[in-house]
Amino acid sequence: MSDRNFPPSGLISRKCLFCLFTTTTLVFIYSWFFLLHSTGRPRFIDHSLLPNPKIFSVIDSEPRNPNDIQPPLIANHSVLVDAEEEAPREKGLVKCNLNRTVLKVFMYNLPPEFHFELLDWKAEGENVWPNLQTKVPYYPGGLNLQHSIEYWLTLDLLSSRFPDVTGARSALRVLNSREADVIFVPFFSSLSYNRHSKMKPPQKKSRNKLLQEKLVHFLTAQEEWKRSGGRDHIIMAHHPNSLLDARMKLWPAMFILSDFGRYPPNIANIEKDVIAPYKHVIKTFVNDSFSFDDRRTLLYFQGAIYRKDGGFIRQELFYLLKEEKDVYFSFGTASGDGINKASQGMHSSKFCLNIAGDTPSSNRLFDAIASHCVPVIISDEIELPYEDVLDYTKFCIFVRTSDALKDKFLIRLIRSIGKEEWTQMWERLKEIEHFFEFQYPSQEDDAVQMIWQAVSRKVPAIRMKLNKSRRFSWSELGKREGL
Repeated sequence: MSDRNFPPSGLISRKCLFCLFTTTTLVFIYSWFFLLHSTGRPRFIDHSLLPNPKIFSVIDSEPRNPNDIQPPLIANHSVLVDAEEEAPREKGLVKCNLNRTVLKVFMYNLPPEFHFELLDWKAEGENVWPNLQTKVPYYPGGLNLQHSIEYWLTLDLLSSRFPDVTGARSALRVLNSREADVIFVPFFSSLSYNRHSKMKPPQKKSRNKLLQEKLVHFLTAQEEWKRSGGRDHIIMAHHPNSLLDARMKLWPAMFILSDFGRYPPNIANIEKDVIAPYKHVIKTFVNDSFSFDDRRTLLYFQGAIYRKDGGFIRQELFYLLKEEKDVYFSFGTASGDGINKASQGMHSSKFCLNIAGDTPSSNRLFDAIASHCVPVIISDEIELPYEDVLDYTKFCIFVRTSDALKDKFLIRLIRSIGKEEWTQMWERLKEIEHFFEFQYPSQEDDAVQMIWQAVSRKVPAIRMKLNKSRRFSWSELGKREGL
């Protein structure tokens, strides 16, 4: 009878084992779930090496409200960061957008003859750079201005250690080259070509050639160049004829160019170099309300008609289009009142032709963007600024040269584009025009900052090349030591 008051020992064991199994299973399932959740994304990526995510959200976002765009702000330049001070961000002098990758740039202190002295600026004492707190050197107007990126980028670096009231800086000048992502060469090569490419007696070489020779000698002697073979150096040569002599010796560097028209592919290519916009010459169309019906001219072109090389198409198109009543196709120059006339013409036209000239690119594209005149691009070899993040087909019409030269093909194509399609492109032009505006101080996602961001996207590839080049450094050291 006493056995009935106590459960059998086997029953107790079975219940314990069941509880233990249930608990263990629950713990295992929970642990497995937690492991999957924790490994949902890689944690070993250095996000500072990735392209700036903000550029994608800006370009693909909804149209910007003009009322949300802040007017240019002039920074308080009264405080500079000393080389011995802690990092500018820590001191509160540089307020950077945390979503933006700030490019760290070391800039050579080249003598003034390579940069601002070409603008007739005179250095005081041993100063290399102008004091931007007191006066910003003036850049000459006219056609010289279209290749002035060297001026705007240098100003931006010089002022990058001033307090940043916008919090939108894309590049920061560092004073130690080993901390830099890239090395900047402040040679105003386009201005040097425009102003000093002709010899003046008793010269045996032009000043432009002499400066290029000095630049090659200087750069190849620097520790920074030897360390990377020049791969991490940025050299500006925006005018197609600038740096003609030095480019063959400095080709490992990253060039900032307008196109590749006068470069062999082993010297310059889209893999290593950056295409930058021209600075538009005509006036920006402020408060543009000239919609489809207000723009009376269907297709507009004013410029040099008879060109060499790829520019032969201009004269062919002139003969094909000159009799069309709603097309304006005329010879014109920037001299006299030419720029004002071009501004009026583009502002009152629906479509503006951008035709290849001596090289694939032309300032006319950027004049059209500033005018909100839908560009019609006829240039098979053209490369465009920021095209890795910006879809030009949303606001440009591309026509192959072979098609454009067919009788009536181009004019019929343009006339087939209706009001609704044109209006969408016109609205898009107004949304993206700030990407092509050069200004000082630079503003968020203007041309200066967009160029720096384009350079940033090249940095991981540069680092990969440099890292690969060091693979057999110990072997080479052993050979030198006779091992």
